Amino acid sequence: MKRGKEWFEDEKFWKVFAPIMFDETRWAELPLVADGVTRLARLNLYGQGPSGPPGLLDLCCGFGRLTLEFAARGFACTGVDITTAYLETARGDAAAEHLDIEFVRADIRDFVRPRSFDIAVSLYISFGYFADPLDDRQVLANAYESLKSGGALIIETLGKEVAVRDFTRSEWFRRAGYIVLTEYSPLDSWAILQNRWTLIGGEERIEKTFTQRLYAASELRALLLDTGFARVEIYGGWDESPYDDRAEKLILVGRKE
Repeated sequence: MKRGKEWFEDEKFWKVFAPIMFDETRWAELPLVADGVTRLARLNLYGQGPSGPPGLLDLCCGFGRLTLEFAARGFACTGVDITTAYLETARGDAAAEHLDIEFVRADIRDFVRPRSFDIAVSLYISFGYFADPLDDRQVLANAYESLKSGGALIIETLGKEVAVRDFTRSEWFRRAGYIVLTEYSPLDSWAILQNRWTLIGGEERIEKTFTQRLYAASELRALLLDTGFARVEIYGGWDESPYDDRAEKLILVGRKE
């Protein structure tokens, strides 16, 4: 069945909003995130193992900055994204750093490569943007199928509990030459968070509205178990702190037997 076009397939949105969403603060934390991922996956920090470098699948890799970080550490990396401009930038950066990385333009609802990777990651709140919740399940099923026995899927997202605790209806800031106004609205009894972003620069005004499906930790754990993962661990930060009232984010690790 042919799918309808969704908001994230708008290439212009990603080009215009990239400097707003991907600032230097995010890039500066890449080593910390990579350290956390490798610890949670129970792998060597610098990618060396008895059977060669571990394979890593970066879902919604964007510009590929995290993929490059792992490749520089010795991992065999594949990045998947739907945005052509981001992938072109990622390939150019990889070539400049002499890193051998596979970047694939594909919809993560379709991408599957059976028993090929030791780690699959979905980071920086890139999970939950499909209109149909069954598509979220399909992404998890694809990741499960793509992992080798003993592999791990690591998801870092905005948990419903944190979203409710820290909710603010609107805020504004200056970035990349724009005044940025963000407005948020919970929908369907907190099942969905609607985001409305407005960029104002001189006489230019750009607006975009999109939604994210919010999952409680228990809901996402149940979904991972339902798609085949044998065990699921839940954390509130890359330091493996508990997911409690002080959690910074929601991190889940699904382990495949």
